[in-house]
Amino acid sequence: MRPVIAVTSGEPAGIGPELCLRLADYQGEARPVILGDRDLLAERARQLGLDVELCDFCPKSDVHRSSLEIIHLPLAEPSVAGKLEARNGAYVLALLDRALAGCVSGEFAAMATAPVHKGVINEAGVHFTGHTEYLAEKTATPLVVMMLAGDTSRGPLRVALTSTHLPLKDVPAAITPAILEQTLRILHADLRGKYGIAEPRILVAGLNPHAGEGGYLGMEEIEVITPVLEKLRGEGMQLSGPHPADTMFTPPVLARGDAVLAMYHDQGLTALKYATFGQGINVTLGLPIIRTSVDHGTALELAGTGQADPGSLFEAVAEAARMASRKKL
Repeated sequence: MRPVIAVTSGEPAGIGPELCLRLADYQGEARPVILGDRDLLAERARQLGLDVELCDFCPKSDVHRSSLEIIHLPLAEPSVAGKLEARNGAYVLALLDRALAGCVSGEFAAMATAPVHKGVINEAGVHFTGHTEYLAEKTATPLVVMMLAGDTSRGPLRVALTSTHLPLKDVPAAITPAILEQTLRILHADLRGKYGIAEPRILVAGLNPHAGEGGYLGMEEIEVITPVLEKLRGEGMQLSGPHPADTMFTPPVLARGDAVLAMYHDQGLTALKYATFGQGINVTLGLPIIRTSVDHGTALELAGTGQADPGSLFEAVAEAARMASRKKL
């Protein structure tokens, strides 16, 4: 039996539903099950001229690969491609809650998520900063780590973040010795447990230009980052840095590591998305379940056109299945 991967269809007005429909062509080792409104999926398939057979998910029967299994959750309001509707904000969260419940119960081996629109969820009256933070709160996980990954011509590139969706002015205060240490421990543990890397090598970025230039451009490297690295090196972790971020993503440096830890969102993800956009994925580390996601947004301007590339969602589903298989070992 292929591992069952719950795939949330995300913001109904975005490209998520049509990307999920493309999974009817998926030929990998995962068994994707789409969570979404049946009528929405059927209508989007008609709009795009896709001949997709939708069938209800039956846990004990692995259907033929040409069919697309779904779990129906109804929209609050009809959805039009490209037009946001705040009243569907609760629907988007219901998809996540259903997928999470199935992962916790063992019904699903993992979950993969299509993109959501943070603004419309907040307009619906729910404070929402992202999948990562939402799933951490729902699972009572004190700290999770956001990591994006993708294949490049030189091999896999994995970039984890010490801080995520914060204004830049708030980043330095957020990078405390305790947070940095916990982040590195989570990253190290999941590189071993979920990626099968026995002795992970982690490249750690500095916060400031030139990694602080010996204190002339900032003291965070001297006062926060280096002491934490020295402590964990003493426990046997293979950590290098703090590296200047402007040279850390050059091939000679990347060749010395299995993953990068950046200090803030754009420091790490600009390089990652330049190298892998459209094929990269997002992974939430530290959760009691496996969760992967696409590396792009809702792309409202492409919704309903059939031009959206499903490559990232295909890879998110495949990587979720690979991690689920490693977990069984």
